[in-house]
Amino acid sequence: MERSLRRGLITLGMLLIAFLLISPSVVKAGGGGSYPNGAESFMVGAAPPPGLYFKNYVYYYHANDLKDDHGDDIDAFDDLTVWAEVMRLIWISKKEILGGSYGQHVFLPILDVSLDFKSGVPAGPKHKDSYDDTGVPYIIYSPFILAHHFLEGKLHTVLSLPDIYIPTGDDKGNMAGVGHNFWTFEPVFAVTYMPTPSWEFSIKCMYDFNTKQDDCPTVYGFNVDRTPGDEFHFDYSVSYAFNKSFRVGLNGYCYWQTSDDDYDIDSTLPPPVQSLLKDDEGNHSQVYAVGPGIWYNYKNMFFTLRTQFEFEAENKTEGQNVWFNIVYCF
Repeated sequence: MERSLRRGLITLGMLLIAFLLISPSVVKAGGGGSYPNGAESFMVGAAPPPGLYFKNYVYYYHANDLKDDHGDDIDAFDDLTVWAEVMRLIWISKKEILGGSYGQHVFLPILDVSLDFKSGVPAGPKHKDSYDDTGVPYIIYSPFILAHHFLEGKLHTVLSLPDIYIPTGDDKGNMAGVGHNFWTFEPVFAVTYMPTPSWEFSIKCMYDFNTKQDDCPTVYGFNVDRTPGDEFHFDYSVSYAFNKSFRVGLNGYCYWQTSDDDYDIDSTLPPPVQSLLKDDEGNHSQVYAVGPGIWYNYKNMFFTLRTQFEFEAENKTEGQNVWFNIVYCF
């Protein structure tokens, strides 16, 4: 009897970890995971001149490995695939504030997520080994962007205070659900340095403050309110231009969860569930990525194609993504 109980608790704990690692745009044990890591790269800190711009992101992510708190594989996990289409409008005005150009931007992401667990390992409130969903998780809006250009065009900065992730739905117990039922406030600071016209070094730094997530479903069939932990992450790029229209480089990202998740745990939950949730609050996510990319300019359009390979993941999937971006200048 004792052995059966212990085996049951171990199985429940493994499934709980697997569940907690799933979110609409990324997979993780803690934090909000709202930002799609690696979205930006070439010259991210160099805002364009005043005008209206449209940027389109096509995103593909695939992972077969899910890592635990020690970076080891979780055997219950099998496969995650994410497709995304993200539309972004950027407006840079002629108005100057503190010597910088004032602007705004808004994003509309559409996600398609499919998630599979190994056969015979049902998970989640619906006790299934496969989940999928398509929809809009949130709208991202920044009311205040400030762009500066220094050193005769060699140094550029962009500040957003902040990017606001406005939720458009809830997860409804679907472990692959793209619905987002909490807000994220994300200050952003990006820098691009071009010591010569050929070389470019860029970084986009972000810190995420997440609000309370109501009725977060668990594998036990209980909904538990939680406040996702804070996160610090940055995208980076190093590139070389062979001419004014074509450059190649390396790009990637680094991500760390910086504070614990906070679950509203009370006596209505069974004691084993309370214990497992308390243990998981301190499991922070992290992941790093690097990969090649190309950038091409044709008239009033810019194209980038990039891929990034993840490594050293903890409490997160470890996989590969592909980004294809188009910028159109009106």
